[in-house]
Amino acid sequence: MQISPELGVAIMMNNYFHDMATGLLVGSGFALHAIIRIQASMNTPEATLFFLKTNRQMVKLFKFALWWVVLGGVPRTIFYTSFEWANAADKLQIPALAVKHVMMFTAVVWGIIAWRRMQKKVELLKASLPPEMRAKIA
Repeated sequence: MQISPELGVAIMMNNYFHDMATGLLVGSGFALHAIIRIQASMNTPEATLFFLKTNRQMVKLFKFALWWVVLGGVPRTIFYTSFEWANAADKLQIPALAVKHVMMFTAVVWGIIAWRRMQKKVELLKASLPPEMRAKIA
């Protein structure tokens, strides 16, 4: 398939944003993990409330990034052989490309699993708050 310069730019930008969305999934998971560790060490209702409010915002970021990974993956898949694979093959970088995609796939799957586990912890923490503080989350 012949790719015009304009389409090439669009594909390349989609691929970069797709990689960035994967990074957002991983980064937001690590950030939230750090915050929950601080909450656990402080173990106060105020720290729990802070974590829960932060989690609420981070879930929005996570969902946005996950949807970008899914939706951005469609054009990436469609143009993969004619754009990404061909470019890597020209530069003898097929093994590097394979490693990159295995790492990215692993990061996304690990991120989804970690987020699901963390949301179970969120429910326990919500239940542990006094009712007047729980009302501040909603």
